[in-house]
Amino acid sequence: MADIIIIFAKLSDFFLQLYMFIIIVRALISWFNPNPFHPIVKFLNRVTDPILYRIRAVIPPAGGLDLSPIVVIFVIFLIRKYIVISVLELGLRLKGGM
Repeated sequence: MADIIIIFAKLSDFFLQLYMFIIIVRALISWFNPNPFHPIVKFLNRVTDPILYRIRAVIPPAGGLDLSPIVVIFVIFLIRKYIVISVLELGLRLKGGM
């Protein structure tokens, strides 16, 4: 069971880090007014829009500055720092590694 918890924590960390990278790429690409029909832009929008729209509903863009990517990155950072590490430590304790 400990190995499953450790694998879950490591996979969660990997996918959260990957999603954070995707958010950063989307934010950087948005500065250049990309072609919305380009496959990469469509993929980035499709993957990030559901989360970013929810954040924008709570914190609307102020003066043309969209803070939603920053909020999402901060939340991902907190999840990785506190929840994922705690789950990983739990798995290691169960395994007897700590």
